[in-house]
Amino acid sequence: MCGKYILAQAAKAERALGIRRGRWDYPPSYRVLPTEQVPVAVAEHGEPTAAMMRWGLIPFWARGVPLKASTINATVERMEIAPSYRDAWQRGQRCIFVMGGFYEPHVAADGTREQFFIHLADREVFGVAGLWDRSRRADGTWIHSCVLITVPANRLLATIHNEKQRMPAILAASAHAAWLAGEHAAARALLGPYPDELMVGWQVSRRVNNPRLPNDASLIEPLTG
Repeated sequence: MCGKYILAQAAKAERALGIRRGRWDYPPSYRVLPTEQVPVAVAEHGEPTAAMMRWGLIPFWARGVPLKASTINATVERMEIAPSYRDAWQRGQRCIFVMGGFYEPHVAADGTREQFFIHLADREVFGVAGLWDRSRRADGTWIHSCVLITVPANRLLATIHNEKQRMPAILAASAHAAWLAGEHAAARALLGPYPDELMVGWQVSRRVNNPRLPNDASLIEPLTG
């Protein structure tokens, strides 16, 4: 959790996050997957700035080599102490993932895993709290990467994502600046379950799990029949 999401259109994402420094240039995607380059906002000279980073954090000490363990999600309970994330947290290297929605699995009574699409009822584009780091490869080049933060699920996500009961740390629109550049205590206080009454979810086809199939809007269509 969360292992797949959809991108918001770049111009809308820039407006939603108040991007005035830099621009995002990426194709539409209804199935963003780990290790891909994803758009995030970072703080630069006190302003939100557009950046593209690898989804799956590579700590600075890893010399540019991805860790064997998954680093696409960092739980809020461990982000301050886990070796993979604590340095980024302590240095204030926070970022915001920009999304139009995300997918979560639901374990049915017969043990099968169904896929659900979730988005916000109050905003078309939203930001999720994350951390970023950079690591120097053996050839001297740098790789920038990021991890999104998860929090305990609200009631809606606890029902949908019933196996792990987690959800992305969705930020209120008014909290973007404080997350990117605020003091540690103030930033930490922003991380909690998003109100379930402001979220909507429905079951979608398992086609979303197959990266060989078309990556288009049909992936988020409600499953019927």
